[in-house]
Amino acid sequence: MSSTDKNTYEGFTAEERAAMKDHAKEQKAAARRASQADKAALAEQDVLAKIADMQDTDRVIAERVHKIVLASAPDLAPKLWYGMPAYALNGKLVCFFQSAAKFKARYATLGFSDNANLDDGTMWPTNFALTQITPETEERITTLVKQATS
Repeated sequence: MSSTDKNTYEGFTAEERAAMKDHAKEQKAAARRASQADKAALAEQDVLAKIADMQDTDRVIAERVHKIVLASAPDLAPKLWYGMPAYALNGKLVCFFQSAAKFKARYATLGFSDNANLDDGTMWPTNFALTQITPETEERITTLVKQATS
C-alpha cells in the first residue's frame, strides 16, 4: 500500500485531539480536589461553565438537559467527560450531552453509556439526536434517565 492510498490512517481529527486534551485536564483537576463534597460542587461548576460556553442552540438544549437529568435522577453526579457535560452514578458514567458544535455535527446528542439500564432485547438505541426540547422531548428524556438509573 502506498503512502498516498486514500485508506491510510491519518490520525485523530483536531476535534478528537481536543476532546482527549479536555479529558486529561478533567482528570488532573479532579485529582487535585480535596474532599468528595468539594469535588462534586466543583464538578457541577465545571459542567455549568462548559454549558455556558456553548453556542446559542446547543447552550439552550444543554441547559434544559442538565435540569431534566438532575430532576429525573437526583443521585446522578454531574461531571465533565471528554469536554462534555456528563452524569455518573457511583462514579460510573450513565449519560452525556454532546453539543452539535463539538464535532461539527448537524445536531446535539444525548448519549448513554453501557452502564445505563436501557437494555431491551438484543438491540436498543443509546444515542439520541436533539434539535430542540419540546414537552414531548422532555418527557422522553425523563423516562430514559429514570430507566437508565433503575
